[in-house]
Amino acid sequence: MGENEAGLPNMALQGKKMAYHKVKADLRTSGHSQYLDSDDLQATALDLEWDMEKELEEPSFDQFQTDNAEHQNLGHSETLDLHLDSIQPATSPKGRFQRLQEESDCVTHYTRSAPKNNHCNFCYLLKILCIATTLFIFGIIIGYYAHMNCPSDASPSGTNNPQLYQDILKTIKAEDIKKSFRNLLQVYDSEDDMEISKKIKSHWIALGLEDTQFINYSVLLDCPGPSPGTITVSSTGQCFYPDGQPCREEARRGQSQDLFYSYAAYSAKGTLQADVIDVSYGTMDDLKRITKLKNTTNQIALLKLGKLPLLYKISLLEKAGFGGALLYIDPCDAPESAVLSSEPFMVTLNPGGDPSTPGYPSHDESFRQSRPNLTSLLVQPISASLATVLISSPKLRMDKDVCRPLELPHNEKRTVSLQVQTVTKFKTVSNVVGYLRGLTSPDRYIIVGSNHHAGHSYNGQEWASSTAVITAFIEALMLRVKKGWRPERTVVFCSWGGTPWGKIGSYEWGEDFAKILQKNAVAYVSIHSPIRGNSTLYPVASPSLQQLVLEKNKFNCVRRAQCPGANVSSVQIQGDAEYFVNHLGVPTVQFAYEDIKALEGPSFLSEAIFPKHATKIEELDPSFNLHEVITKLSGEVILQIANDPVLPFNALDIALGVQNSLKDNEPSVPNLLALASKLRDSAELFQSDEMRPANDPKERVPSRVRMLNDILQDLEKNFLVQRVPPGFYRNILYHLDEKTSQFSILKEAWEQCIPETSNETLQEALSTVLNSINSAHTFFKTGLDVFESVLLEKN
Repeated sequence: MGENEAGLPNMALQGKKMAYHKVKADLRTSGHSQYLDSDDLQATALDLEWDMEKELEEPSFDQFQTDNAEHQNLGHSETLDLHLDSIQPATSPKGRFQRLQEESDCVTHYTRSAPKNNHCNFCYLLKILCIATTLFIFGIIIGYYAHMNCPSDASPSGTNNPQLYQDILKTIKAEDIKKSFRNLLQVYDSEDDMEISKKIKSHWIALGLEDTQFINYSVLLDCPGPSPGTITVSSTGQCFYPDGQPCREEARRGQSQDLFYSYAAYSAKGTLQADVIDVSYGTMDDLKRITKLKNTTNQIALLKLGKLPLLYKISLLEKAGFGGALLYIDPCDAPESAVLSSEPFMVTLNPGGDPSTPGYPSHDESFRQSRPNLTSLLVQPISASLATVLISSPKLRMDKDVCRPLELPHNEKRTVSLQVQTVTKFKTVSNVVGYLRGLTSPDRYIIVGSNHHAGHSYNGQEWASSTAVITAFIEALMLRVKKGWRPERTVVFCSWGGTPWGKIGSYEWGEDFAKILQKNAVAYVSIHSPIRGNSTLYPVASPSLQQLVLEKNKFNCVRRAQCPGANVSSVQIQGDAEYFVNHLGVPTVQFAYEDIKALEGPSFLSEAIFPKHATKIEELDPSFNLHEVITKLSGEVILQIANDPVLPFNALDIALGVQNSLKDNEPSVPNLLALASKLRDSAELFQSDEMRPANDPKERVPSRVRMLNDILQDLEKNFLVQRVPPGFYRNILYHLDEKTSQFSILKEAWEQCIPETSNETLQEALSTVLNSINSAHTFFKTGLDVFESVLLEKN
């Protein structure tokens, strides 16, 4: 047994020494007792040593075996000096050594240790009691001060708390929005938008949004020239300004600066004398009809705004060989709330961003391309009154109170001289960006965007309306933040500059932070021109957000006396949401009040930017109650997206939207329909199996929820395509307008393909749509496979 014992750890030896020392000490002490003689003592010692060896030899106690030499030394030493009172009985882990102190011959005669042991136990208990009492007192003190520093009404983050949202939004008042609106209008006359930007920044910081900053870009702007554009009728020599007034100095002075701002930004410059050809709305059918009747080479098109994106119609005019275009809005198409017959307006021919740095941000060291104009056409917006003069047929306008569209008779000829004078120059465009950091997911961004006034242009009062709305929500939100609450995800508030020239501020910021936004942007909430009419609420949302928007609108209708039903559609919208929809594939939502006639009439009339007095916001909403509704609806959506553990995006609605876009498709494509059906099946499975964490907190495993949210926020990226007609969205989930249910690129390709023997354009469009649907289907399947593997590993 010696070899095995020699290799054991010293700690075991020390424990065994304690047991033996106790026995030996007892025996030595007993040598002076009158109750035992020496023979009895020796016999007892031998018996005890034999018992110890016997127990140590049992297999279950191998770990407690001692070295043989040590055992001999302990068993026979006569000089070991031990103090009985300072040594406690040794105990084995199983309690089997305790009987060494329970022998009747030892314990009954040596009771000195009992009082000492009881005294120690009492001290030990007293020490524990003191420590516990001290910790309890400290706990009360810490809890008291923690309660003092944390307000009682600060709700815990991480939960969908509708009552919390209502508490935040109830502080939004129409009177406050009206006051903010009027204050903004008092300082917007500056030619430099930095003054407005500084006011917005200082106001946001004062409200508590301390992480607010300027982000500036030097960009190429196309500004009014030294004199406004002119249109001269060759047959009479009459010269007109774009508003229809004669070219006289007094008329020019009377119109102030508005006359200069009636132009098409980034149009070609110069003078063109040619015949005017009425192309109506400039659709593919209109141009097919015109080109069969007349020679359009280097002629001037009389073009109505609406029905299709202006950039697309300009591209068709270029292909047809036109040299110029006069743009106007037919009075029959104008909303009742707008009196536009004599109003000049501005348009932009810029698809987005700084023209000198297409696709990349405009930093000082960036390479600049020379692009003073973005079209070969001379383009000039004119008022409806001037269009009537050119047509020379006033009797066509009204017939027994029925509006008849303006139209130039085909057998009449009009020759005019068109002069366009604009100047391109580099100017600073300023964005104001404020961050409210998220608590648990600060790397996920909900972006809220409005726009502010830009110098060298006019964009009505809409900018003040949208800025007042976003500021009112910031104020309500920061009141809660000051009480200790924070959203789960980061909310980024943006006031964009350069919007009239082609969403320049938002495009440049998006290009600057593209890598981050592609991964981290969750949603975009647009607050662009929220009051365009006062008759109906007009929400626009991505397919994945339509259900959420309907829920919020229905809930708010219950609380309002008058609430007409609102249909949610996914259509192209004006404003700075375009970059986030087209290049990032971010789910987007926008609320606005519209005129019913504007919704029933041609789309894309909002591409025209009118002067400040054309749209009178306070006449449309004198009490600013509509502003309050827009603020609260937008705020509820922002709060829910920013706080729900699982993003409130509906994957199945995307699949249903795809199927609906193919129902009335011409021509019918069976393989597309079959693939869309598979997409719906996979979306249904994803919705039923993977959306459980949205409803059951027990299912919210952090890693699983994170992966689920990543899939939800990236769904629409599968429908971004590279090549689309000018002015069309690259995100094919969005239609041109409410009247069109087809995929926009398929509809355009089909119309273009009809007169041609080759269907190459149509086949390319079909292939693009098919690839997008297949990509989304694969995306769903991959997501399901990932979750299944995670669950298997967990089990």
